[in-house]
Amino acid sequence: MKPGTVLVVDDSATKRYLLVSWLTRAGFTVRQAETGGEALRLLPGSDVDLVVLDVKLPDMSGFDVCETIKTDPGYGAMPVIHVSAHAVDVVDRTQGLNRGADAYLVEPIEPDELIATAHAVLRYYSARRRAESLAERMVRLAEATLAINTSTTLTGLLQAAAAGAHEIFGGPAVVLAEGVDGEGLAVTGSPPVVRPWSLPDEYVGVGSLVRTDDAAAWDVVTWPEGESVTVAAARLRTDRPPVYVAVPTSSQNPGFPVLRQLSQTVAAAVEAQRSYDEEHRIAVTLQRSLLQSRLPEVPGLELTMRYEPAGAQTEVGGDFYELTMLDGRLLVAIGDVAGHSLHAATVMAEVRHAVRAYAVEGHPPGTVLTLVNRFMRTVLPADSATICLLTLEPATGRIRLASAGHLPPLLHTDEGVRFLEPHGPLLGINAPRPEDLEFVLPPGGTLVLYTDGLVERRDADIDVGLAALAEASATVESNLDAFSRRLMTELGGAGQQADDIAIVALRRR
Repeated sequence: MKPGTVLVVDDSATKRYLLVSWLTRAGFTVRQAETGGEALRLLPGSDVDLVVLDVKLPDMSGFDVCETIKTDPGYGAMPVIHVSAHAVDVVDRTQGLNRGADAYLVEPIEPDELIATAHAVLRYYSARRRAESLAERMVRLAEATLAINTSTTLTGLLQAAAAGAHEIFGGPAVVLAEGVDGEGLAVTGSPPVVRPWSLPDEYVGVGSLVRTDDAAAWDVVTWPEGESVTVAAARLRTDRPPVYVAVPTSSQNPGFPVLRQLSQTVAAAVEAQRSYDEEHRIAVTLQRSLLQSRLPEVPGLELTMRYEPAGAQTEVGGDFYELTMLDGRLLVAIGDVAGHSLHAATVMAEVRHAVRAYAVEGHPPGTVLTLVNRFMRTVLPADSATICLLTLEPATGRIRLASAGHLPPLLHTDEGVRFLEPHGPLLGINAPRPEDLEFVLPPGGTLVLYTDGLVERRDADIDVGLAALAEASATVESNLDAFSRRLMTELGGAGQQADDIAIVALRRR
């Protein structure tokens, strides 16, 4: 091993000269002190690796100096070798070792014995420092892994990885992966900075590797002067590009275990996030394919619709809506099938088609819901759904409305905002259905139908959400689409809500 720096503490100039000469010839850098106080003042901030300490000093005992060194949090791991020509019996040696010394040599001391002891002590402490450094890095790796795996976006994941690499290796780091648009994305520093960066044009097989690169190849960040870069690349699938983590070579442990493991963690998390994003994209595409894509144009009415899938899951949901002209009347329906799954989406499609089929036959809303309920109890006995259904005559504004356990529609007029109170059991339950609610939507009046994702939160009562909806609807923009967008923004949770949201709003001009 490479010789380090030794501090020789002895008040005897002759003995100090001998010790310094022997250590210097052995390749050590040597510093000197005559007293214990001088030695303790010299140590803080120094590059001393080992102290050779006489037991008998003029100002304080060498035992006290050693104990002070060993109990200091700054340099308490520094090794100490006691040397003495006077304190040579068993009691002295026992006291010295008990108070922290790593070795105890009594005079006459052979030069080879001193050098061998110094090397042995330094080997032990070097191995100890490596083990402590590795243990500390493994703790930071565990913390970084948790932050990486709890990130909800690819960019956030890479930022957590870059911040973790900076903490683990104590300096600049680069995390490079393919972004959602297929372009390379490099994240550096702490706090992390995200920027476009091309992926290396090279082949990396499935698995992981660690190599040393020239710093110029990774000049996305400023590296220490004269430093090379150690790069770990990890790849989980042949059809995916690898993930790279680059750090200064001088920061590495022998065998690169931490860097390699970090790159593998990032690669696994990136792959999981990509899979999640793809599944979510497929789910949303399927969901939208089952829903109405275009609204009818109805003279005298302004219509708008908004749908936002749940932000926290990949499964398709059961929210649906329908706006269709039938025999001069506008049919409007909004509903929600219980659950989030492909089965829920299938039930949603069947219920939506059943509503349209019975409505085409000319039945009023309440009768349509009775027939759909009978259909569900026969064909889908294990499922349930809520729905609000109405017909509207555009010329007169006359509305006939029925509900099956759905949240109350909100009506905005010149007189203010109020919730309508149509009642009725949800679909899937055998219970009597009340009469339809009939009223006239005045010119300028706005009717809002919605699903529970807009107003329902796990940490608050439903009345809190309804009150927030009423407050947000106190003013209705001249552009009805802008109004529904505002409701989605203010009440919907900015795409991170736990449930799907559907909003249908109509206004009589």
